[in-house]
Amino acid sequence: MGFQQGLSGLNAAAKSLDVIGNNVANASTVGFKQSQAQFADVYANSLAGGGNQAGIGVRVATVAQQFAQGNITTTNNSLDMAVSGSGFFRMDNNGSITYSRNGQFQVDSNGYIVNSQGYNLTGYLPNAAGVIMATSPAPIQISTADLLPNATTALTAGLNLNANASVIPVAPAFDPNNAATFNNSTSSTIYDSLGGSHVASLYFAKSGINTWNAYLTVDGVNTQAANAPLTAMTFNTNGTLAAPAVAVTSAAFTPAGAAAQTLSIDFASTSQFGTAFGVNSMSQDGYTSGHMTGFSTGADGIISGRYSNGQTRTLGQVVLANFSNAQGLQPLGGNQWAETSTSGTPLVGVPGSASLGVLQTSAVEDSNVDLTAELVNMITAQRVYQANAQTIKTQDQVLQTIVNLR
Repeated sequence: MGFQQGLSGLNAAAKSLDVIGNNVANASTVGFKQSQAQFADVYANSLAGGGNQAGIGVRVATVAQQFAQGNITTTNNSLDMAVSGSGFFRMDNNGSITYSRNGQFQVDSNGYIVNSQGYNLTGYLPNAAGVIMATSPAPIQISTADLLPNATTALTAGLNLNANASVIPVAPAFDPNNAATFNNSTSSTIYDSLGGSHVASLYFAKSGINTWNAYLTVDGVNTQAANAPLTAMTFNTNGTLAAPAVAVTSAAFTPAGAAAQTLSIDFASTSQFGTAFGVNSMSQDGYTSGHMTGFSTGADGIISGRYSNGQTRTLGQVVLANFSNAQGLQPLGGNQWAETSTSGTPLVGVPGSASLGVLQTSAVEDSNVDLTAELVNMITAQRVYQANAQTIKTQDQVLQTIVNLR
């Protein structure tokens, strides 16, 4: 027995205690992944081979990171995100890309989603129409600009006209202010190019057996010339709509200060049964301007903005990155890792695709350190250190005995 074995054992035990101490210190660090000191025995080179060698101690083979899933804890911050499964957040630090499991984010003064160190969270960005473009990931910026108004172009009306209604005489001509010139009416709010609201009203006058005339007014004014009907409607004997078979387009009208517009009105869901008039559905595709009232992130990483006009708009989509060998990542501190040749190239995609996990919002992933297990490991490493110190002490006593020989 020599001093080399005991000395290497002391170094190995000290390294193990360093790793355990670091794990314990980060037991409350969000997104932290514990490490494990792994050891290998050491033998001296020998020309005669190693059949009867005792070995000269131990060395630290590697400090391996353990990327097991940590517990997920809910928070009160809507921007907090936790990855459930494999994958890392892709962060941009002025062009330098790093990876993290810490999903504690906030919005900076420029609207970018950043972590506590100011690194930008990256993802896919939408085009002007709000459609995600899955190109190269870029920093996600939350725009607080008002949502522009959208003029109504299409109106869908699903109604039932009473087959037993009385036929309206040709004279007097249709007048929205004269209830004797129509059987029923309904209305919907529509919007112009400035976001101004208007009342679009539909009137229905029975013109004969299974035939009706439909009229359209906007703010009480007939859109058609000379109070003409918007369209004539014909029904089959079973009450289903026979004509018009396609949507009907109104004449153009121009709201004050806004652009001229027309309405395409779809009556496909309209019927004529022997029951009372009723409106089953009424929808239109326009909206006024709106300011952002909040945003949220889905399990697929899509960030959706909510606006005061009731609309939602896609603002971006968080991407995740995975690696063939995550243990090959280089720890940088600050809950960040860097790609290395050992880790392989990042496999970037949206949450829930391929091998990537999903996101849980208003939540963070806790450290995966098992504090109880680490304390037990600490006791074991302490005993190992003491035992190796004892081997050195014993070797010292042996040498002392040899020196004292007479």
